[in-house]
Amino acid sequence: MAVSLDGYSAGHDQSLEHPFGPLAGERLHTWMFEHGDAHKTEVDAIVGAGAYIMGRNMFSPGRGEWDLDWTGWWGDNPPYHGPVFVLTHHARDPIPMEGGTTFHFVTGGIESALEQARAAAGDRDISITGGATTLNEYLAAGHVDELRLHVVPFTLGSGTRVFDGVPPIEFSSTSVRHTPEVTHVTLRR
Repeated sequence: MAVSLDGYSAGHDQSLEHPFGPLAGERLHTWMFEHGDAHKTEVDAIVGAGAYIMGRNMFSPGRGEWDLDWTGWWGDNPPYHGPVFVLTHHARDPIPMEGGTTFHFVTGGIESALEQARAAAGDRDISITGGATTLNEYLAAGHVDELRLHVVPFTLGSGTRVFDGVPPIEFSSTSVRHTPEVTHVTLRR
């Protein structure tokens, strides 16, 4: 999860034009999109799971009933190349995409999404790709074994923050790697 120095993964006023809010812009992910070669190990780790879970806001700018023409932010070939379980309050048929990604829409909550992701992943990892609200729900429920934060050197001041509403958790640091664009921190429970 890419976060600002003050722990925000998105600013306010997210929209189609500003998926992370106008203040954040693309700055949270510049390290990945403009400097991807220098961060190949971290990018590979993000997309190396057997199944993925994300919140509705990570999939779509819409709230409420679905725009059935919308198939995600990533174009025809999303980077996941596996099953992605999208938490939502609005049912929708699965969307198969190029490269092996299929978006499945889960209305039964975080436990249902986790159960489906476990079945799909087999013995491979499950990655909770975001946003912060979804990650926080899984952290609070005790379902996160490893947390990878990509801390970008600027502050947002407000927005959606990692760890909001999460009880105290003890982590140990397993790795830290610093570059001019970002500091990658991996933590284990």
